[in-house]
Amino acid sequence: MYQQMIFVNLPVNDLEAAKKFFTDLGYSLDPRFSDENAASVVISDTIYVMLLTKPFYATFTKKEIADATTTSEVLLCLSAESREKVDELVEKAVAAGGTASDQVQDQGFMYGRAFDDLDGHTWEVVWMDPAAMQG
Repeated sequence: MYQQMIFVNLPVNDLEAAKKFFTDLGYSLDPRFSDENAASVVISDTIYVMLLTKPFYATFTKKEIADATTTSEVLLCLSAESREKVDELVEKAVAAGGTASDQVQDQGFMYGRAFDDLDGHTWEVVWMDPAAMQG
């Protein structure tokens, strides 16, 4: 069965700092798609984040590049295998220089938190009870 993939492209101010941030979260870099202008972060077998320097990002769009620290351009959401894994990833993000949201979503069957990365992109991390997801 074909597994569709997603490549999220994000503009970054400091490529080296962004690479360190995401490797500090436990993700790896794919050197095949990385150079002085871009870094490919492997989130999973089907999810990649392309960190692009702002000048390089600008070559892909005619639109103004949003300042994610003051403007929301996208909310990224990752699933987690447990409530503990949600907390673990957010805590790693804060330790790596990110900023945790003070909002916690706890609805019993669903638990989520969020953090902003070094460039202000918001990442939500959510766990849902598998039994609740089935019906």
